[in-house]
Amino acid sequence: MKGIILAGGNGTRVYPSSKVVSKQLLPVYDKPTIYYPVTTLIKLGIKDIMVITNTQSIDSIKKLLSVNIGVNFTFKIQNAPKGIAEALIIAEKWQGEDDVCLILGDNIFTGIGKSPFHWSSGAHVVGYRVSNPCDYGVIETEGTNGHKTVKSIEEKPMDPKSNIAATGIYFYDKTAGQRARNLQPSDRGELEITDLNKSYLNDNALGYKELDSSYAWFDTGNPDEMFAASMYVKSIQDRTQTMIGCIEGEAYKKNFINMDELREIKNKMPNCSYKTNLVMSYFFDE
Repeated sequence: MKGIILAGGNGTRVYPSSKVVSKQLLPVYDKPTIYYPVTTLIKLGIKDIMVITNTQSIDSIKKLLSVNIGVNFTFKIQNAPKGIAEALIIAEKWQGEDDVCLILGDNIFTGIGKSPFHWSSGAHVVGYRVSNPCDYGVIETEGTNGHKTVKSIEEKPMDPKSNIAATGIYFYDKTAGQRARNLQPSDRGELEITDLNKSYLNDNALGYKELDSSYAWFDTGNPDEMFAASMYVKSIQDRTQTMIGCIEGEAYKKNFINMDELREIKNKMPNCSYKTNLVMSYFFDE
């Protein structure tokens, strides 16, 4: 499986910071936001990652991710924010015959990777119960807790059929790019990810997993969620001495790099809270 991180967009909800820096480069506690989706993909065992961003941010993101963590990064430009589904078109040739995990660059998950996602073909969406479903794509399910399936999925409905939001992580087979090409732009001129998911649903090929309370999910596209996520990360790290969103540490745990390589990365860091937390998490006994 390969991974795609969509790190484009205009960042209007975090204006004026987004005038000078991509929202995915803004910090959530002690690290840039994009570190968290990179970490999620590493937890899933993914070593080939395409980052899709805009011309303003690509050089900074390349520099940020130039660390040796055993991941093969590819970078592509999305010239204008034409919808999440366009990412599958941009990545189509690169994806080839592989399955792909698409994750939004401002989404933070904890718990992803502790249990594998199993599906034989098609697509897979991930749901999370929220208090404001009108702000998201909303998933209506049917069946029992042991085997729920998607009945319908709607983009930001005024009258939602459930409180289950479609989170910003999706799993697709090799047909995703072609399906995205067949979509019609929405009223706002974008290729909607909900419409792509509907195409799989119409073919009875849309799987579903719901994240329970043992997981956490933050959509950090606005200042309130960025602050909430920062406080959550700080609290967990302070109490457990375990880093969240540490790309170097997760790469070591997945055997992408060894301890000597992790130590070399650590020794090149300046004195900072990120280095301190890395030492507490991985080098405390030295």
